[in-house]
Amino acid sequence: MAGRDAALGALGAAGGDMTAFFPTNQDLDPGRLRSAFGNFPTGVVVVAAEVDGAPVGLAASSFTSVSLDPPLVSINLAATSKTWPDLSRADRLGVTVLASHHGPLCRQLAGPVEHRFEGIDYSVSPGGAIFIDDGMATFDTTIHREVPAGDHILVLLELHAVDHRVDGGPLLFHRSVFGQLAVAE
Repeated sequence: MAGRDAALGALGAAGGDMTAFFPTNQDLDPGRLRSAFGNFPTGVVVVAAEVDGAPVGLAASSFTSVSLDPPLVSINLAATSKTWPDLSRADRLGVTVLASHHGPLCRQLAGPVEHRFEGIDYSVSPGGAIFIDDGMATFDTTIHREVPAGDHILVLLELHAVDHRVDGGPLLFHRSVFGQLAVAE
């Protein structure tokens, strides 16, 4: 508590608004949280596999590396996802990091299930994992663990193979808009 009090004192001494940094639970409504979370830019991935002979997939903007030993990554999915129950039945899941030009593809993958893969160039591994052909990186994975996390499911995926490009840039998602990375030269 002393550390918090010292921080409050320093913030107050600097003329800062202490309530802006220590809101009450009354300020944690879903719209406000979504807006605040949206200030953190993320990459976008496609998680896909063949299930019952058909491509099944979804886009996720909550992908992150977790561990090198064992090699793990994670995604967070809405617990209400209608796609995840089917996708989670696959033996292997392909994860593709989308490139900066994939905004329209990402929107398509969020659309009607029967049209998600129309006109999309993708490859299928022998284990049934689906990879978008011109993605920035691909990961062949299996489900390591699913962890309920509020209104979402944290899915830990174990890596079995990886590939990546060194050219181009990733698709970014920031404040509900797609963008690309600007690199200073």
